[in-house]
Amino acid sequence: MGQRRRKERLRQLALESIDLAKDPYLMRNHLGTYECKLCLTLHNNEANYLAHTQGKKHQQGLLRRAMLEKQAGASLAAPLVEQQKKAPAAVRKVKIGRPGYQVSKSRDKDNQRCLTFVLDYPECEQAMQPRHRFMSAYEQKVETPDKNYQFLLIACDPYETVAFKIPNE
Repeated sequence: MGQRRRKERLRQLALESIDLAKDPYLMRNHLGTYECKLCLTLHNNEANYLAHTQGKKHQQGLLRRAMLEKQAGASLAAPLVEQQKKAPAAVRKVKIGRPGYQVSKSRDKDNQRCLTFVLDYPECEQAMQPRHRFMSAYEQKVETPDKNYQFLLIACDPYETVAFKIPNE
């Protein structure tokens, strides 16, 4: 019991003294877990990540990184920093509404159900190809999660992103 209190107290102290928002190696992924980009490790919570940063593997990774940067020299690092500062901010395009779409249900030769999505993007550039992504019901924030469904998202500028709710089977 005393060890648990001690660990909790140390975790609170570390959270207060270390600003995780400024940590360049911490990344929160779409599953809600934390990743260390330096060591390529996964962590369930911030406390676990903080414990990892004090560990041998992370400390050796920091030393290796520092030696590589030292060998590369400051002359190479300086232009990179300036280029990053000069990079223009992402231009936000005005969305012009939803594309026209048509959904058809059918069955294939094995009598399995199929869905066909036909989207119409008349204002889209010829070279631009719409992007798609499947999203689990637990990733989206619009509806309450339901394990019986997943979502198909299709996006193409300058149109709004369209999502279709698909049953899991």
